[in-house]
Amino acid sequence: MKLGVTIPNIELGNDLSAIRDLVQAAEALGYDYLMNYDHVIGADLSIRPDWKPFLGNPPIYTLDDAFHEPLILYGYIAAITTKIELATGVIVLPQRQTVLLGKQVAELDVLSQGRVRLGLGIGWNDVEFEALGMKFTDRGARSAEQIEVLRELWTKESVVFSGDWHTLNGVGINPPPIQRPIPIWLGGAADKLLDRVARLADGWYAPSYLNEAQLMAHIEKLEGFAERYGRDPRSIGVEGIIRMWGREPAECAESIHMWERLGATHVTFNTESDSYKNRLPGAQMPTLAGRADFKDMDARIEALRLFKAAVS
Repeated sequence: MKLGVTIPNIELGNDLSAIRDLVQAAEALGYDYLMNYDHVIGADLSIRPDWKPFLGNPPIYTLDDAFHEPLILYGYIAAITTKIELATGVIVLPQRQTVLLGKQVAELDVLSQGRVRLGLGIGWNDVEFEALGMKFTDRGARSAEQIEVLRELWTKESVVFSGDWHTLNGVGINPPPIQRPIPIWLGGAADKLLDRVARLADGWYAPSYLNEAQLMAHIEKLEGFAERYGRDPRSIGVEGIIRMWGREPAECAESIHMWERLGATHVTFNTESDSYKNRLPGAQMPTLAGRADFKDMDARIEALRLFKAAVS
């Protein structure tokens, strides 16, 4: 099982040294991958006071939160690390232009010498889609075709493709990625999404809000879909997440055992601090004495050390 570390995008703000210290420490501690999130813009709630897009709740980030563009940030991180994998969890695929994204991710794979894992999702923020000039209502169906186009671009020198949303007539990207194709993982919980994972993806990001019984039921569905498409379910990765705030390292070790029972291939430690809990609907996270708020980068890195030691 591989262990990863989230980049707490909002909390790091524009402190470049904090980003550097965190990712280099994660690599030095032996973590296998980094996980970074994607949001292009934030909404001004003074103009949209009644906007509740996140499961019927207000958004968990706004115009006031700094959100680094993940691919460009990873270009910087690729230059200051040597082996840790660079994963996105997730890029909002249908709000991005497919061929341009294919080029950007291929370039990142070249710069990092084949360390990219592309996690994709369909998004929940209609304001972003509106601002980027992309349609919100067909995003699920459109994303399936986008994945096909990405894989064509990454594996073929010259691509001829005609679909509902894309027309490519003898075109290609150069330089090509080192990984051909780059691994694609998908996040979400709907049956349609699990079917899409089984049909198109290399792995599934399991939602953090499901309990063990619910996760097992979803994994069984995923396995059933995979068999329907003639795939070995064991060829599809499963990634879980463990939130560090409000928990002792030993508790996280117990959570690792749960993910082992579920057959997970990857587990990510969420390094966001206790202060983030107030943005989550229904969140009830107890305070972890001495470490909950991660008041500085040294405390956050020390927590990573303790958690890694506990699960090793």
